[in-house]
Amino acid sequence: MDEIKKIMVAIAFSEHAKNIFDYAAKLATSLNAELLVASIINSRDVEAVESISAMGYDVDGEHYIRNIRNERNQILEQIIGESGFPRERIHTVITVGNPVDELLNITVKEDADMIVMGTKGRTNLRNILIGSVAEKIFRKSPVPVLSYRDEKHIDSKDSIADY
Repeated sequence: MDEIKKIMVAIAFSEHAKNIFDYAAKLATSLNAELLVASIINSRDVEAVESISAMGYDVDGEHYIRNIRNERNQILEQIIGESGFPRERIHTVITVGNPVDELLNITVKEDADMIVMGTKGRTNLRNILIGSVAEKIFRKSPVPVLSYRDEKHIDSKDSIADY
C-alpha cells in the first residue's frame, strides 16, 4: 500500500461538515499527512442566480459566488481553529463547477492520496442511501475514498439482520 501523504476532505457545508473535517483531521494526524479541503460551489446554483438576474432582479452570479466563498471561508476557519489541526498543514480549494468533475480534477491536480467525504451533501434526503455526488466519486475516483457516516445516520445493528 502506498503511503498516504495528502488527504482531501470534500466539504459540502452540510450540517455534518465539522464532523467530516474532524474525522479527516484525526486520520491525517495519525498518518502524519497534510489536509486538502475542497469545496465546490455548484455551477447549477450559479446559473439559477443568473437566471433570476436576467428577469430583472438585483442579484448576479459574481456577487453570489463571492458571498458563498466568503461564508465558506469563515465557517472553515472556525472549524479548523476548533479542530486543533495545524493550519500550516492545510490547503483549501473553493471553486465553481460541477461537484463531481471538480472534485476529481482537484484530486489529480493536487496529488491527493485519499478522499474523505460524507455520504450525503446538502440535500441529505432521508431515504437515499448515498448522495449522487458521493456515489459518482466512489465509482470514478483514482484514489481510495473513505466515507464518513455521522452517528445519528448509522442504522442500528437490528437493521443489519435485514440484509
